[in-house]
Amino acid sequence: MSISSINYSSSILGSQIRNINQQLTDLSTQLSTGKLSQNYSGMGTNEGFAIAGRAQLSNIAAYTDTITNVNVSINLANTALQSLTKIRSTVQTGAANTAQDLNVNGQTIAQNTAAAQFGSMVGVLNTQTGNRYLFSGTAVSTQSVADAGDIINGTTTQAGFKTVMAERQAADLGDGMGRLVQSTLPSGAIQVSEDVAGSPFGLKIAAVSSTLTGATITGPSGSPVSFSVNLNGLNPNNGDKLSVQFTLPDGSTEQIDLTASTATPTPVGSFAIDASIPVNPANTATNLNTALNTAIKKLAGTSLVAASAVTAGDNFFNTASSAIGAPKTSQAGPLVPISGATALSGASPTDSISPGFVAGDTITVNGTTLTFVASGATGNQLNVGDSVQTLMSKIDAITGTSKPSTIHGGSITINTDDAASLNITSSNTGALGSLGFSATPVTATQPPLRVGSSPASSATTLVNGSANTVKWYTGNDGPGPARSTAMARVDDSVTVQYGAQANEDAIRRQLQAIAVFGTFSTSPTGQYSGGQVAALSLRTTQALTQQPGQQRIEDIQTDIAMAQNTMKDASTRQTQAKAQLQTIIDQAESASPDEVASQLLALQNALQASYQVTSNLAQLSLVKFL
Repeated sequence: MSISSINYSSSILGSQIRNINQQLTDLSTQLSTGKLSQNYSGMGTNEGFAIAGRAQLSNIAAYTDTITNVNVSINLANTALQSLTKIRSTVQTGAANTAQDLNVNGQTIAQNTAAAQFGSMVGVLNTQTGNRYLFSGTAVSTQSVADAGDIINGTTTQAGFKTVMAERQAADLGDGMGRLVQSTLPSGAIQVSEDVAGSPFGLKIAAVSSTLTGATITGPSGSPVSFSVNLNGLNPNNGDKLSVQFTLPDGSTEQIDLTASTATPTPVGSFAIDASIPVNPANTATNLNTALNTAIKKLAGTSLVAASAVTAGDNFFNTASSAIGAPKTSQAGPLVPISGATALSGASPTDSISPGFVAGDTITVNGTTLTFVASGATGNQLNVGDSVQTLMSKIDAITGTSKPSTIHGGSITINTDDAASLNITSSNTGALGSLGFSATPVTATQPPLRVGSSPASSATTLVNGSANTVKWYTGNDGPGPARSTAMARVDDSVTVQYGAQANEDAIRRQLQAIAVFGTFSTSPTGQYSGGQVAALSLRTTQALTQQPGQQRIEDIQTDIAMAQNTMKDASTRQTQAKAQLQTIIDQAESASPDEVASQLLALQNALQASYQVTSNLAQLSLVKFL
C-alpha cells in the first residue's frame, strides 16, 4: 500500500513558500522603485505624516504658480510705470527749456513731443498680461483708457478734450477782457467789474492797492465784484502805482502793476502823467484807463488763456461720481474696519465709531438735515445707535442716487448721480471724521464739466457733460483703494495686493498735464501767442513737478514692490518647508537599498532551502519512508 501524495498547495510549507515569494516580489519592487509600497496600506504607520506632507507640498506648488503669475503682472506693471516716469521727464524738460517758436500749426517742438508722448502714455496704460488689463482695477477684461485719438478729438457722438478746451477758452476770454467790464462812471472814476456774479469763468478781482497821490480806491466789493479808481481831478506823482490782483480759473494769481510816469516815451507797464500846460488831470485819467484796459487784455490773452486750458484739463480728466472717505476702524475689541453694521455711537467694546454721534447732532445732505435722537427716530431722524448702513441709506434717499453707496475695506463711498451738487456737513465734525471724511463739507469730484450754454463767450455756468463727452478712463472706478482691486493668496496666511488703476491721482495728473500741453495750439502770428505758450509751459512744468502730499508714480511702484518682497519672503519660507516636507515623506515612504538587498538575500536563501525540502518531500515513498 502506498502513501498518498502530499497536497502541496494546502500545506504549511506551500503557504510559507508563497509568502516568501510575495516578499521577494515586494522587495524587488522596492529595490527598483525605491518605495516601500505602491499603495498606502503597505507604507506603515508613518504614512499619515507623508499624506499630510504631500497635501502641504501640493499647496506650496499652487502658491508657487500663483507667485510666478503675479510676478509676471507686477514686473509688467513696474515696467509700464517706469515708462511713465520717463515720459514725464521728457515732457517736463521740453516744457521748461523750449523756445517759443511756433510752427504752422501754432505749436512748439516741445508741444509736438508732448502730443506724441500722450499717445505713448495711453498705450502704456493699456498694457495687458494675457487677457488682463493691468490698469483697469477689477475690470480686467476692459481696456483701461480710451483710444488716444478719441480722448483728444472725440467720436461722432461725444466731444473730446480739444472741444472742451476750446469751449472753456471762449467762455473765459469773453470779448477779450477775461469777462471783465471796464467803464467810466459819471464821477470820472474808472470802474472794472466782473460781468456776472457767481460765474465760474474769466478773471476774478481779488485785491486792489494804490499809492496814487490824491486818488480814491473803492472795492473790490459788490455783486458782481467791482472796483473803481478816481483820481479826483489830481495828477499822481511820478512813480505812484496802482496794483490789481486777479485770480485765474486754475487758482493761480496774477497782478497788474501800473506806474505813473513822466518819462517819454512811456515805459511798458506805466501810464503817462499829463504834462500839458495848463496841466489837465483828466488826460492822466484817460491814460490810466487806456493802460489798464491794455494790461487786462494782455493778461487775458496770455496767462488767462493758459489757465483756461489747464482748467479745461481738470474739467475733462479729473472726474468721478462719488465721495470716498479714508478707511477707518471701529472700537470693537481689537480695532477692526468699520462695516455697514457698525453703530453710529456706543461704548467700547461695542462695534461702533469713536467718537460717535449724540442726540441733537445733525448731518445736512444737499440742504436736507438729518437729526440724531436717542431713540424712536422717524422721518429725517436717526437713532444714535443706528448702523452706518442706515445712515448711508438715508443719504442715498436724499441724493436720489441710482447707485447705492457702499462700504469696502472700512472705506465709505457716497455715490451720487450729480456729483456737482453733493454737499454733506455735520454739527459733529469729529464723528464725521470717524466715518472717514476729514474735510467738511464732503463733496464729490466733478463729472466731466462742459460750458453750459451757447455762445460760450457769454455762458455763466458749467454743466454735467457725462452724456456727450468722451469718458477717458474706462476701467473699474468702484470703492476701495486701487491696490485692493487685485489680490492673491501666496501662503496659508499671506495675501498680497497689486492692483492698479489708470485714474489714480498720480497717473491722472500726468496724463492730464501732457494732454493739455500737447493739445493746445494758437495762432502762429497772434499778438499774444508767445505769451500764451510761455504761460502754459510754466504751468505744465509745475504740474509735472511732484508736490508734497501728492501721490507719485514712484509711490505706486513702492506699493507693488512691497507685494513682490512679501512674495519673495513667502517663497523662501516655502522652499525651506518643501525640503523638510520632502524629507518626512522620503523617510516614511522610501526603502533603503542596502536593507532591501540584505532582506532579498536572506529570503532567497530561505526560499532555496524550502524548495530543497519540498523537492525531497516530493520524492518520498513508503519504501524510502521505511
